[in-house]
Amino acid sequence: MSRKVYIFDTTLRDGEQSPGASMNTDDKLIIARQLLRLHVDAIEAGFPISSPGDFRSVQKIGQLAGDDAAVVALARAVEKDIDCAAEALRGASRPRIHTGLGVSPQHLREKLRISEDECVERARRSVAYAKRYVEDVQFYAEDAGRADQSFLERVVQAAVEAGATVVNIPDTTGCQLPEEFAARIRGLREHVRGIEDVTIAVHTHNDLGMATSLALAGVREGATQVECTINGLGERAGNAALEEVVMALRMHEDALDAHTDVVASELTKASRLVSRVTGMQVQANKAIVGANAFAHSSGIHQDGVLKARDTYEVIDPDEVGAQGSELILSARSGRAALRHRLAELGYSFPQTEFEGVYRRFLEVADQKKEVFDEDLDSLAQERERDVSAVYTLSSVQVVCGDVATPTATVRITDENGEEHVAAATGAGPVDAAYKAIDQVVAVHGDLHEFVVKAVTRGIDAIGEVTVRIVASGGAVYSGRGSDTDIVVSSAKAYVNALNRLIRMERGDA
Repeated sequence: MSRKVYIFDTTLRDGEQSPGASMNTDDKLIIARQLLRLHVDAIEAGFPISSPGDFRSVQKIGQLAGDDAAVVALARAVEKDIDCAAEALRGASRPRIHTGLGVSPQHLREKLRISEDECVERARRSVAYAKRYVEDVQFYAEDAGRADQSFLERVVQAAVEAGATVVNIPDTTGCQLPEEFAARIRGLREHVRGIEDVTIAVHTHNDLGMATSLALAGVREGATQVECTINGLGERAGNAALEEVVMALRMHEDALDAHTDVVASELTKASRLVSRVTGMQVQANKAIVGANAFAHSSGIHQDGVLKARDTYEVIDPDEVGAQGSELILSARSGRAALRHRLAELGYSFPQTEFEGVYRRFLEVADQKKEVFDEDLDSLAQERERDVSAVYTLSSVQVVCGDVATPTATVRITDENGEEHVAAATGAGPVDAAYKAIDQVVAVHGDLHEFVVKAVTRGIDAIGEVTVRIVASGGAVYSGRGSDTDIVVSSAKAYVNALNRLIRMERGDA
């Protein structure tokens, strides 16, 4: 059995520090419930001394969690911070105080303005002081990624000797390479006495886009706790994303000799919840939980996924609670994807007819970023209308505007394959097109009803026109047409209605 890696979620503390992602107590409780459904091992609920709201959040989450997760309160290596954290955690079943200070030359010199000896003493004293309140004390060595290794080992040694149960090694600025960070963890394991009895945690940031890689490098060298956030929220470029860490460990359990107890099927739900509560949108190409994580647009990829999902997906969407793979139909899509989606919508065409549908699909796809199911319904129904057409509209060209006389030129092919071209002017572009069509088609009907609606979303939506015409005997015939150009849709609908009228008069319908 591989060793367990504990997942320490800091969405409610470090994640909240993302500009624009602040949460009130009710918000934090909503997310905390989802974190418990995920079965994370520890929830860092806030920084109690920072505000009354954070104090209440730690209090209430401590009461909510019960024995299901450790509830953690942050405190600087200052006695009043630790006192406040202990008070906020008083009702928690599994309280943990997380205290510490900076250990890099930059932090010692510029922020704390203390010597290395003073830093070591403050680390020792703060851990010992926190132990007066709780058994579970976590020490953080802020900016460990830029610290002198021998000094880092000295500080961590002091924290371990003072009774820390967890030592947290953050790459606070996300500046290290994975192999460099791994060497830091390895050095601590080799040189800090008693560290084998302590949980080594890693807390990595994404400033160079390597937060997850840094966290996994730490795990490879013996870290057994990873601090992360849902969607990778956090200061600046964010923290290691919980969903990425969990799924990477799941996929590489044998190589890393590590696993988590997180319920992966809750990951997508957690991502969407955090996005909704914080207002921080998840980028579409975000790993695991992004809108495009299991979407395929290229025809080559779509064909491969249709034959076997794992040709292009290393994770089953169901595994993370996503709604399956998605084939995005666009100008890059091939015949296999189009035929598959049409079949799902209930349409089936012989190969000869399918080629016509495919050509029309490409025409629409060239005009739109994405072709939706409603577009396909419209295309398929249009093709079915064309199969039995007496007259087929080949093209429409119009000239119109507030200083131009609306003029339309139509090109129409009859059932014998003969092509007819006609032009006319009218009160508007649709009227002109209809008059041009009347010059070709001998049978006429009076326009009784004209309805336009958008079939799909967006400014580039397909527009569908429905018309009703009244024949000389009073019979009413309807016709439909669809296109991204509403004038073309209108002409198609009129021709479709005339075809029905002709077939009825000939006894074909």
